[in-house]
Amino acid sequence: QVEVAESGGGLVQPGGSLRLSCAASGFTLSIYSTYLINWYRQTPGKGRDVVATFASPGGTTNYTDSVKGRFTVSRDNVKNTGYLQMYSLKPEDTAVYFCNIRTLRSSYWGQGTQVTVSS
Repeated sequence: QVEVAESGGGLVQPGGSLRLSCAASGFTLSIYSTYLINWYRQTPGKGRDVVATFASPGGTTNYTDSVKGRFTVSRDNVKNTGYLQMYSLKPEDTAVYFCNIRTLRSSYWGQGTQVTVSS
C-alpha cells in the first residue's frame, strides 16, 4: 500500500521561507524509475492547481509562472522524500499544499499541509 505524507507547513511572514516534505512509503523514489512528483495547492472554493513538478528519471523540473524563481522542487532518493523549498513567500501563496506521486499506472495523494503567509 502506497502512502504519501506531507509535512512542513505552517505560518510564515511575507518574505519568509518554508520547506515542505513529501514522504513516500510503499513506493520507492528511485532515480531510475518513471514517475512525477507534483506539488499542488488549493485555496477555499477553488480547485487544485499544480505549482511544481519533478520528473523522474532525469530530474526535469517545471513551475507555474507565479512561483518561478522562488520555489524549488527536488527529490532525495535516499530518504525517499520529495521537497518543495519555498522562498520569498507572499500572502497569495497561502493555501493547502498537496503532494502527488504519479506513475504510469497510478496516482497517489497526501493529505495536504497548510501554508499561511501573513504578518
